[in-house]
Amino acid sequence: MSAARPGCSLVRVGRLESAHAHAAQRRRIRHIRSLLIEQAQDNAAAALAPLTAPELAELLLHLRPQELAALEPLVGTERLADAMANLDPAEAARLIVRFSRPSAADILEEMGPDDATDVVEELGEGVAEGILAEMEGADAAEIRELMTYEPDTAGGRMTPKFISIPPEASVASALRLIRVQAPEVETVYYTYVTDKNGQLVGIVSLRDLVTANPQQLISDIMRRQVIRLPASTDQEEAAQVLMAHDFMALPVVDDAGRLIGVITADDVADVLQEEASEDIERLGGSEPLDEAYLSTPLRHLFRKRVPWLLVLFVAGTYTSFVLEAFSATLERAVALAFFIPLLIGTGGNVGSQIVTTVVRAMALGHVGLGDFWRVLGREMLLSLTVGLVIAVAMLIRAESMLIDQRVVLVVALAAPGVVLWASLLASVLPLVLQRLRIDPAVASAPLLTTLVDGTGLLLYLTMARALLNI
Repeated sequence: MSAARPGCSLVRVGRLESAHAHAAQRRRIRHIRSLLIEQAQDNAAAALAPLTAPELAELLLHLRPQELAALEPLVGTERLADAMANLDPAEAARLIVRFSRPSAADILEEMGPDDATDVVEELGEGVAEGILAEMEGADAAEIRELMTYEPDTAGGRMTPKFISIPPEASVASALRLIRVQAPEVETVYYTYVTDKNGQLVGIVSLRDLVTANPQQLISDIMRRQVIRLPASTDQEEAAQVLMAHDFMALPVVDDAGRLIGVITADDVADVLQEEASEDIERLGGSEPLDEAYLSTPLRHLFRKRVPWLLVLFVAGTYTSFVLEAFSATLERAVALAFFIPLLIGTGGNVGSQIVTTVVRAMALGHVGLGDFWRVLGREMLLSLTVGLVIAVAMLIRAESMLIDQRVVLVVALAAPGVVLWASLLASVLPLVLQRLRIDPAVASAPLLTTLVDGTGLLLYLTMARALLNI
């Protein structure tokens, strides 16, 4: 009896622990709901106290409006705001309307302005205005200001909460200001230096402030060369800039160079997760979801998937046209048909590998339009080698079937041809799409495979007709 593989055991244990954790969470949710319904406030408060923000967020999604009303005084708006910030904005929007408008306004006031704006943008216009009207004027004004920027830009992602000081201030006064404002801002690692017009003129790190002479002026220790982002910068580009320089935050400026906000590392983490999810879904041949999978209605899933499936269906009909056009060739050399699945399957697999690698490299900023010929050269050289290996494998397979040697020759020659053609398409298509300002992830593996199926089959049967004289 063979020993169990350690890796498999670990996977099984991990799955078992995950299942137990989910079951425990479901039992906890049922228990807390029953306490809220029974109005056992002391017991409910004790059960709610140890919940983390993500656990509380999951609980909130399962509660009815009357249960939320009973829970609110037990946890407070600050914990509710932290829990909301852990949800997808669309989920948070559906949840917040279950609270009374004054309660919803209080929760949004406790959230960061950028997170609150994401939630408000998911609400209907009438509902959003109703809640904003209940909020403090300054908080509502911040949200309205952020809503003027496109959601997928640095302006839409930034928080307007930051620490700024004039260049003539002393280090001691700057530290006092940080102590006062720290609870209200998202990051204290950087203090931004602005002139009387609000224009960004420098930056000082917390380390520089702590180690400097308290009597020194900020203008003496600030860094004047500041990397900044225009508010219109695409969120993915903003994330790449922040990661490339390993910063905790980046300042965002308006067209006049005035500092209007900062985009932080946690904002970038959200951006990267969203962009990666979109790329993965598009590479799979589906439109990205706007909200969590289990929260997405089936009709929305239908609308996201069917258009792509119809596009792939139409593209796939080309393959049937090719088969119909070469039906006489296949009738006279039936053995050719045996290798169709192998050849077009190999071409599709090669193309899928390349398009996934290239699109991911583009998303990470490792490859751009200027690398067109370099990418093409690398992939064609590699694919030539891969094609020769596949040709040998095809040759061995064909020889083992004891078929006409001319068919064996066609298969051996067609294999590298199909591989090279698939490589050419997969290498060029994402870069061409980027040049046309279309998301390169649209060059999905299913789409590429469908294109390679038809064109690869055309190449194979054209070579067969020429070499076999049929």
